[in-house]
Amino acid sequence: MDYFAQQLINGLVLGSIYGLIAIGYTMVYGIVGMINFAHGDIFMIGGFIAMISFLVLVSLGLTAIPLILLIVLLVSMVITALYGWTIERIAYRPLRHSFRLAPMLSAIGMSFVLTNFSQVSQGARVKPVPPIITGGYTLHEGPEGFAVQLSNIQIVVVLATIVLLAVFTWLVSRTRLGRDMRACEQDQTMASLLGVDVDRTISMTFVIGAALAAVAGMMYLLYYGLVDFFMGFVAGIKAFTAAVLGGIGSLPGAMLGGLAIGLIETFWSAYFSVEYKDVAAFSILIVVLIFMPTGLLGRPEVEKV
Repeated sequence: MDYFAQQLINGLVLGSIYGLIAIGYTMVYGIVGMINFAHGDIFMIGGFIAMISFLVLVSLGLTAIPLILLIVLLVSMVITALYGWTIERIAYRPLRHSFRLAPMLSAIGMSFVLTNFSQVSQGARVKPVPPIITGGYTLHEGPEGFAVQLSNIQIVVVLATIVLLAVFTWLVSRTRLGRDMRACEQDQTMASLLGVDVDRTISMTFVIGAALAAVAGMMYLLYYGLVDFFMGFVAGIKAFTAAVLGGIGSLPGAMLGGLAIGLIETFWSAYFSVEYKDVAAFSILIVVLIFMPTGLLGRPEVEKV
């Protein structure tokens, strides 16, 4: 049971990171109806910006870890949000009224651009950083000497996910921007006739999704202590799978799917073969979609006539 509890903690932390990325996928799909395949690379950019910001602040002599983390978080969110806004203006807006495959192909091209830009500018090697948040707690120690550990960084990742999910839920349900998002999700033409600035709403959706991806990138850096130019592709595929599993277009579904993928990977790696953890995750996705085509919390699409 101690080993099971430890893997449960690890899976929830990994799933929280996947869930933050998956929310960005499901936001864009809910409003535009397209998958932003460059979103995983936005997550990667956020991780690199967090690393660079941290190294710059340390080189300037700043030693207060809470202050450093706050500054790094704000800088990462702002710069990555600008990346999200730029992608919407370049890769999506000019093709919004074109045939449906055009924005998707443009987003895939933007993904390659961001990946290769990071490789050229930062190099192809893995970039490690020293542990920033250390320490933790021993929750239980079994008779065989195995101890269930809860590290401080795991607490930070889960708390950050819960706070951001609560803030974003309030944003969507209680603010004018949230009402505009929901109106555009239902019918962009009618929303524009009622005074909603559709272009601004879609741009803000990309901005918010990119900011969430930046937080996920920073959490990944703090948790694993490294970044590389290819991590956006792998994490992006996992987060997209999580969004589909939970129900693409559903925010709670995106987080639920992220937690499910994180738990599946962690438990499969712990009890079976780590080489086949991705096979297990995608196999369960296939099984779920066979019996629940809209995902765990997805709603069937209603065709307007």
